Amino acid sequence: MAKILITGANGQLGSELAAELRMIYGTENVITSDIAGSRHSSDGPHEYLDVLDLKAFEAMIKRHSVDQIYHLAALLSATAEKNIQLGWDLNVNGLLNVLNLSRDLKIRKVFWPSSIAVFGPDAQKILTPQNSPCNPATVYGISKVAGEQWCAYYHRKFGLDVRSVRYPGLIGYKSLPGGGTTDYAVDIYHKAIAGETFSCFLEEESALPMMYMSDAVKATIDLMNAPSEHLSVRTSYNISAMSFTPAEIARSIRKRVPGFSVEFDPDYRQEIAASWPDSIDDSSARTDWNWQQQYDLDAMTDEILDQLPLMIQRMNS
Repeated sequence: MAKILITGANGQLGSELAAELRMIYGTENVITSDIAGSRHSSDGPHEYLDVLDLKAFEAMIKRHSVDQIYHLAALLSATAEKNIQLGWDLNVNGLLNVLNLSRDLKIRKVFWPSSIAVFGPDAQKILTPQNSPCNPATVYGISKVAGEQWCAYYHRKFGLDVRSVRYPGLIGYKSLPGGGTTDYAVDIYHKAIAGETFSCFLEEESALPMMYMSDAVKATIDLMNAPSEHLSVRTSYNISAMSFTPAEIARSIRKRVPGFSVEFDPDYRQEIAASWPDSIDDSSARTDWNWQQQYDLDAMTDEILDQLPLMIQRMNS
């Protein structure tokens, strides 16, 4: 049975990925870690871990006999623009700690998330290809390009089985936004449920690739379960599910919440969004490991508007 460590597990992706992996591998076989106590500490083993503390990191791997690492600890796009040095240190040096420890301690598989932020203004905007130029305009994107190349290097040089996807914007209802440019598409549902006007920090017609969290978890596990010999990409796979604008997600919500109001007040995050693709070509992932999404915009909206009030009620009870 696999023994899995998830770093950065308190985030949106980490909390949902941990729950799914525990269903598959057993609660005690999935150890979550973060720089804070787990919001779901009763759900399974959780420990404090600063991924920049190499000795503590090594001790945790040995203590739990870890053989797979899902390394999610990172500073997201909007937050990294405000703290350049920490963005680089956490996103790149944290990954290098993972890669070096995995090489030295014979970790069987490593997952590391990249992002559509690797693409810059010179990338093809519509259906951005897998091998499009990666000249990002943000600290976050720069760190992800560097990380992709380090992953490919450690696979090529040391045979480390490290796997990665370029996530689009991820949308879920089980955790609050975490400092990403696409987080408006999480917060907007909270405002709709609360009956409040939503103030959007992106322009009305600013299209971005997006994915519902359930599909992101599915893609991650599908890739990690794929036979190694089927994988042709060792930097990071493009994956996609849908693309929409703030105006389109507002219209989707109004089908269920008539009268929902949105105001547009673009800030510095609009410049970040404008440097990213409108849509993604993920044919390599679909060919190599049969990637298929399950949710479109309206299906996602229906599920979030059904489930979010129940979650809020549970949290307040």
